[in-house]
Amino acid sequence: MQNATARRGKSVDVRAAIAAERRELADLFDTLRTDQWNEQSLCVGWRVRDVAAHMSMGFRLSLPAILGQLTKARGNLHRMTDRVARRDSAAHSSTTLAAFLRDNAHHPWTPPVGGLTAALGHGVQLCAEDLDWSYGSGSPMFGAAQDLLLLAYGRRLPDGRLRGEPSSRFTRPAKDA
Repeated sequence: MQNATARRGKSVDVRAAIAAERRELADLFDTLRTDQWNEQSLCVGWRVRDVAAHMSMGFRLSLPAILGQLTKARGNLHRMTDRVARRDSAAHSSTTLAAFLRDNAHHPWTPPVGGLTAALGHGVQLCAEDLDWSYGSGSPMFGAAQDLLLLAYGRRLPDGRLRGEPSSRFTRPAKDA
């Protein structure tokens, strides 16, 4: 019983940190100029506004809408999220994209298809260096919480952003960044 209570407490702490991060990100987005919204992000091929649209998809799209888009993408989740993020980043203003995150800061959405474990593969323990948080089991990999979140969405990071034996599986050389 004590372990279940401890897990619930950690879950509440993580959700509070996620909500705070969403609000802070929305506040940062509010300060960006148009040219900054259109800058290339760390997510290869996506501008900042595409990332913002992607990060809010779980709040904005109903399950039937997601399934319809997934069908159009012939079952390829990455193709679907890329297509929808690009479409929605063009359809919504920068102010609206930031508001999606702020207004849904406490939304309980989590990554699909098995969450972090499935996204990263088995045998890796994620360890945030800037939060009291870790997830998974296996070889530890250390990094900033926001970088670990990018991994959960299937993104690769530039070399030097992660530490630990499995980090090379999730990074790309700086020349490709």
